[in-house]
Amino acid sequence: MGQYLRVSVLLTALVLASGPLACADTYESEKHSFRIKTLAGGLEHPWSMAFLPDGKLLITERPGRIRILEDGRLLDRPVGGVPEIRPNGQGGLLDVAAHPDFERNRLIYFTYSGFGEGGWSTELARARLDELANLEGVEVLFRAEPRSSGGRHFGSRIVFDGSGHVYFGMGDRGERNRAQDLSDHAGSIYRLMDDGRVPSDNPLVNRPNARPEIYAYGIRNPQGLIVHPETGELWEHEHGPMGGDELNVIRAGRNYGWPTITFGRAYTGFSIGEGTSMEGMEQPLYYWVPSIAPSGMSYYSGNRFSDWRGNLFIGSLKFALLVRLELDGETVVSEERLLQGELGRIRDVRQGPDGLIYLLTDAPDGVLARLEPAD
Repeated sequence: MGQYLRVSVLLTALVLASGPLACADTYESEKHSFRIKTLAGGLEHPWSMAFLPDGKLLITERPGRIRILEDGRLLDRPVGGVPEIRPNGQGGLLDVAAHPDFERNRLIYFTYSGFGEGGWSTELARARLDELANLEGVEVLFRAEPRSSGGRHFGSRIVFDGSGHVYFGMGDRGERNRAQDLSDHAGSIYRLMDDGRVPSDNPLVNRPNARPEIYAYGIRNPQGLIVHPETGELWEHEHGPMGGDELNVIRAGRNYGWPTITFGRAYTGFSIGEGTSMEGMEQPLYYWVPSIAPSGMSYYSGNRFSDWRGNLFIGSLKFALLVRLELDGETVVSEERLLQGELGRIRDVRQGPDGLIYLLTDAPDGVLARLEPAD
């Protein structure tokens, strides 16, 4: 549960959006000394990032833009051809991910709050990114139903399992009981083939009145999703109410309890549901009370921070910090909190192809930053 210790201070001029920005402060964690390098500023509520094989980095901005970082510089021109996004509360343009075979097919996938009859819901689309940085052939693969007018709990992260499946999720849209209703997409993790078809072995395919895209349910608001690189298991984290943020291993057909069981309480202070456990409902691997408001997650497998290998890194919106979890299999053995108040609300966390850790901050003038070894 240790906090970092700031050991040196060196002020550096920041030139926003005109090239790489540098912060030479040095920090000590329990395992590594590191520095922060700010690579780009002037991002409007950035939400997600995706590394491309040619070295470019895509960054989504919640109002509806995809930006490009190329050769260390944030390009002025956003990606062309992005469909109109109508932000609503926490919604807007959310996650972005490159297809595992991007070098051949140049497909990117993105989630967003889609608007239609009845209001908003989470949608998944894909398109081809051409050589001029324009989207071609935008295809909506999934629209969550039913829609609703609220602006909360859209989710959503996208991951591929290497076997032709894509996973993503949506929260309960602020209407908690929807997460236990299998005829409703809300409050679930979904599994599709990468072309949008429903896999024939999805757990609810043959269940009457159930949405066949649902892979797991009882989810409040998922904003972290990874495929564990060693086990192939799907790991997820989600926002609880007042307390009760959860880290889960997501397995086919399982019920993760919300709102019947939770370690959190309503914002009024009253209890929710029927306690913290119930037969037939999954327990989290780990939970936070008070809430940290987790967003973004990365399993570190690189070589630049050797003593962090096998750790989970999770952003915190509420406390404006980075959480480092040490694991023993599916057990969290320790937690360390880094960078509290240094960067702001951390929305996304990714390991780059260079083995460094990249962060996005959620702000009207958000930044892309990178953690680098101090020695």
